[in-house]
Amino acid sequence: MLNIDMRKIYNFYPVEPAPEPGSLPTGGDLYYECLDCTAVVNSVPHIKAACVCGNLAGGGGKLAVKDPARVLVVRGKLK
Repeated sequence: MLNIDMRKIYNFYPVEPAPEPGSLPTGGDLYYECLDCTAVVNSVPHIKAACVCGNLAGGGGKLAVKDPARVLVVRGKLK
């Protein structure tokens, strides 16, 4: 698993209006920020990715979210 700080590559902006925790959107430019450990993970990770606390983990295009209420959906734009 690569440990890349996504903030060095992208600027992140919260998605407005904020989606409900039960229906988190996915997409190539959408990322989830864990509110517990502040890690940012792509909503459709093609390589193995996870946050430090374990709330977000996935790979192969699928992401598992343990506590959706502790996730902020953000849109990433290349710097």
